[in-house]
Amino acid sequence: MVADLLNELNTQQREAVSYIKGPSIILAGAGSGKTRVLVYKVVNLIENSHASPFNIVMITFTNKAANEMKERMGLKRLGYIGTFHSFCCQILRREGNNIGIDNGFVIYDEDDQASLIKSIIKKLEVKKFTPSYFLHRISSAKNKLILPGHYLEIFSDYNASVSAEVYAKYQKELRKNKALDFDDLILEVVNLFLKNSEVLEKYQDKYRYLLVVEFQDTNYIQYLLTKLLAEKYRNVTAVGDFSQSIYSWRGADSRNLEKFGQDFPEAKIFHLEQNYRSTQTILDFAYKVISKNQTHPVLNLFTTKKGGEKIEFYEAEDEEEEAIYVTNKIKDLVGNGLGQSLQHSSFAVLYRTNAQSRLIEEAFLHYSLPYILVGGTRFYERKEIKDVLSYLRLVANPDDEISQERIQKLGKKRWEEFRQLFKKSSGQLKTFSTIELMEKIFKQTRYLELYNPDLEEDYARIENIKELKSVAMNFPNLSQFLEQVALVESEYFEGEKRSGSKDGVRLMTLHQAKGLEFPVVFIVGVEEGILPHSRSIDDIFSLEEERRLFYVGITRAKRNLYITYTRGRFIFGRRGESLKSRFLEQDTAPFSPP
Repeated sequence: MVADLLNELNTQQREAVSYIKGPSIILAGAGSGKTRVLVYKVVNLIENSHASPFNIVMITFTNKAANEMKERMGLKRLGYIGTFHSFCCQILRREGNNIGIDNGFVIYDEDDQASLIKSIIKKLEVKKFTPSYFLHRISSAKNKLILPGHYLEIFSDYNASVSAEVYAKYQKELRKNKALDFDDLILEVVNLFLKNSEVLEKYQDKYRYLLVVEFQDTNYIQYLLTKLLAEKYRNVTAVGDFSQSIYSWRGADSRNLEKFGQDFPEAKIFHLEQNYRSTQTILDFAYKVISKNQTHPVLNLFTTKKGGEKIEFYEAEDEEEEAIYVTNKIKDLVGNGLGQSLQHSSFAVLYRTNAQSRLIEEAFLHYSLPYILVGGTRFYERKEIKDVLSYLRLVANPDDEISQERIQKLGKKRWEEFRQLFKKSSGQLKTFSTIELMEKIFKQTRYLELYNPDLEEDYARIENIKELKSVAMNFPNLSQFLEQVALVESEYFEGEKRSGSKDGVRLMTLHQAKGLEFPVVFIVGVEEGILPHSRSIDDIFSLEEERRLFYVGITRAKRNLYITYTRGRFIFGRRGESLKSRFLEQDTAPFSPP
């Protein structure tokens, strides 16, 4: 059976699968069949090396990936297949008592954590920071194995002392409640292994073969856990691709692949460069983009497929023309099918920031093009947008109880400040333009202080609010602005009724596209300040991650790829000239339809 399986693989894959003793690194390029290689390697381990399935652990980053692996494995049950967090949870249920953790512990989700932090900062009378600020700092510390007692030894910035105090109190309250957060699950297992060599050796003996997928996305503590488990028998396989490392903002460190090579110097390295997804035209363009990166190795992908459509570059006059171009192109392609039958779900539109979805959504709604927003919330349904709209609706209609109730939930003080603004100038408020009203509300209520621009998620919310300002600039009259919003919201509902199925164009950020593939891909807004993002331009490592993000987007496309950018863009409340992204070479001449 193993021989039959090996015959299905290319030379590079076969070599990786056949190597079963000792550490190895599999550098697996986009679309190179890494899932098949991992499954076949496990089968080979069991049938050729006579390893017990219960001695094998496969760690993935998502439950979806774990389920796919289980499905491919069929009847073969391993010691474990799943995520780092669920793996560690199982160990703590059995061994947590060794470090004072009750085996009946509960796991706090994000809402539980936020509520706990909120009560702590209230008791400590910390008024300047939001719960998300402290949760971000605490999570970052835990992922670096920094405990409360050592926090100030590592961090010395202006806010370190108050963060250390909140962190210590937070951990104390968690323990009192017999609770752990998600970061604790890995942290406490590493603590357990470091403090109790007998328990560590027990699990080293139990799990003698370790395979970790998406290794470039591991953070420090995940790497340390992997190293501790693998040190005794050294049968560990790290699978990853430097060029697809795009999560540094949540602690991932692509250098862990290099560190692995240092800690396991005997590791054999395999390169999976044959691509089974895209045309050579797309792969050549992807390589042309990613080869500019200097801080990590780059795979040069190839395919045996023949042909492939040219990549189309389109320079639009502005963001509205860009959205209409994408809409019309999809409608045309669905109509003629590129020689094959294409459904709307065959298409993906990718963008750098969530705020960019607004115009695409509105164009699709206007032209009755069904779509599904992947991993996100439609623009006018996002929390921060609904907050701002509630303020504006109350200005237009003081009897709107739904909007009043929403604003009151933002805090008594904020509600009182808004009431004072309304009381002082209720007669004048309706004379101001929509954008002026927004600015007055922000200033009076300090609403924007809810979001910390240093946090990735909060910064995205700020960008969404700025994008709402773009709508306000187009509709200076408040009534007309609210009418426009209501019309778009009603089109959301009508669009749902019309589609009645899951056949819709996929809209998502480039980050959300990782791991997916589509026959036809559009990447929009490929301009300086957007891709690469303005916050990444001055740092080489951040700039290279932006290039990797673009590379990930390019390699999602199987058959056709469209890249769009504009001469000018009205974004985040401002109109300005646009500059084509540095990631696009001069020979990527813009295409203009006849």
